[in-house]
Amino acid sequence: MNAPLALPIDRLRDRFAYDYIHVTPVTPTIGAEISGIDLRSPVSPEAAADIRKALHDWRVIFFRDQQIDNDQLKAFGRAFGPLTPAHPIAEGLEDHPEIWERSVEEYRARRQRTDTLPPSREPPPDYKGWHIDITFVANPNRYSFLHGVEIPPYGGDTLFTNLIEAYRGLSPAIQQLIDGLQAVHRTSAYDSGGERKPRRDGRATGPFVSLHPLVRIHPETGEKLIFLNPGTTSHIVGLKERESQALLDLLFYEITRPEYQVRFHWQPKSLVVWDNQAVAHAGPIDYAQFDLPRAVRRITVAGELPQGPDGFRSRALEGDLFNVLG
Repeated sequence: MNAPLALPIDRLRDRFAYDYIHVTPVTPTIGAEISGIDLRSPVSPEAAADIRKALHDWRVIFFRDQQIDNDQLKAFGRAFGPLTPAHPIAEGLEDHPEIWERSVEEYRARRQRTDTLPPSREPPPDYKGWHIDITFVANPNRYSFLHGVEIPPYGGDTLFTNLIEAYRGLSPAIQQLIDGLQAVHRTSAYDSGGERKPRRDGRATGPFVSLHPLVRIHPETGEKLIFLNPGTTSHIVGLKERESQALLDLLFYEITRPEYQVRFHWQPKSLVVWDNQAVAHAGPIDYAQFDLPRAVRRITVAGELPQGPDGFRSRALEGDLFNVLG
């Protein structure tokens, strides 16, 4: 079994050095609780720099008891870059087009539609499965912010996994094999919700197809990571179908190993921020097992074209880029 690489002592010290926030790690490889800051007030550039550092150190960070409204949520997000529309396909809130609200009822409805499909050669997708946000566009978002607005007393947890540690855990021969490969990412029935309704803002609703490097260089830290999205990656370019599927299966197993994961237990008014450039997530993982209401609101910070170790940059094969709001 490949264990996560040990961190040098100097880096371990650096991962605990913050001036404007308190950081409590949850696991050695991913996840930290952030305290000592009230997001109802504007975040200073110095505090934002500390939070960004925590994101790069721990990949996903958790805030508790943040009594913020939609405007305060957006103001916090803008401290890290320009915001995108809520989603390339789905519409945001009418008064807040940057905010995408998700309720557990949507997951249940989509699962019910999937369960009624006739048998086929390929199994239907698992809609509560692992994914990176919005990789069917050529420039996926940089960071994702998810705020709990209606949280049940139990259930509805979210899992996160560290794609950088997953790459580090591969043998050098496999790393060398995948460093120069590209994969196609495309929209699915899950992304479109079964149909594409016209948007109020007039933006196109897809379909979207993009070509991405299978290994991405993190644009802010320079680290390599497995850039695999189980929800939208259809195949690896240049390989036979059985070769492509076998390699994708291997990499999916690697990115979802328990030692690279953290599980977040939601509470009312919790806020989660993750580095969408280095993290995949799954949730709510148990929506099919409980009947309680659950609603969350998400905003995303604009990203850039991913780049691979060989210099290849992602490009759109179909559909527009994920541009920021004007």
